[in-house]
Amino acid sequence: MTTLNDVAKEANVSKMTVSRVINHPEQVTDELKELVFKAMEELNYRPNVAAKALVNNRTQIIKLFILEEMDTTEPYYMNLLTGIAQELDARHYSLQLVTKNNFDIGTCDGYIMCGVREKDYDWISGATKPVVLFGENRHGYDFVDSNNKAGISLATQYAVDSKYQNIIFIGIDIDELFELSRESGYLQIMAENKMDAQIFRFGNHSRQAAKFIKDKWSDFSPNTIFVCSSDRLALGIQRGIIEMGGDIPNDFGIIGHDGIFLDQIAFPQLTTVKQAVSEMGAACAKMLLNKINQEGVSQGSILFEPELIVRGTTKREE
Repeated sequence: MTTLNDVAKEANVSKMTVSRVINHPEQVTDELKELVFKAMEELNYRPNVAAKALVNNRTQIIKLFILEEMDTTEPYYMNLLTGIAQELDARHYSLQLVTKNNFDIGTCDGYIMCGVREKDYDWISGATKPVVLFGENRHGYDFVDSNNKAGISLATQYAVDSKYQNIIFIGIDIDELFELSRESGYLQIMAENKMDAQIFRFGNHSRQAAKFIKDKWSDFSPNTIFVCSSDRLALGIQRGIIEMGGDIPNDFGIIGHDGIFLDQIAFPQLTTVKQAVSEMGAACAKMLLNKINQEGVSQGSILFEPELIVRGTTKREE
């Protein structure tokens, strides 16, 4: 049976270094990790995860709470789950998915929480294990998120540069920080360009956005663009315009937000603000494991910068 000493000899490092790479990878360089992992692979060495967990008084389990309705968020969370799971797997941890706010379902070493709303924070305060949130918050919890304000600012500025005369923001009807940040990005760019702002809000359902277009069709003149807080809303706007005979993108433009699958199945394909969702999931897992290894020390926050992907629902910048 291959031992830790065998790996150390193969990698030409000390046994202590191999142990550190396995147990505390955040403390070593990427080059050193690559060297040790290569030796482990060549020797077919597998750490005894159960023994490690027993020694460290750990379960090697992380719970992921998704606290919003899954049917309105797929396939967004599948990408997030993939990023979290891959990072945990690399650290010899298992992922347990929980869709109810119940801490009493089994044991674990820490929690990642997604879809958190203001009503959830009293419950979260009862957590006895380290917590990391996927999503910006006002309550001082460590978090990972996309830079929501910057993303919608990018979209709105592109609309301005593309010479659309009317730029309308379609938001999600929810009083949460991510939505307020997106709206503030729109309002800032509109103010900087001395243009009139128009904001309409709905639940995050495409059918509501489509109905809005049909009901208000006579109010929209050509050379109007809709900057949307989600791709789901943008798909509804697109469907409504097409059903009313509007010309996309020459008369009416659309920009979504998320960039996770829905933007690609639209026709024409949707211009959108793409979030690095899988990478953000990995960052959540890494942040939480670091927090666990550091006995709950605060890790702060990480904001990922989004990217504007220009496709067929907008005119090109002039």
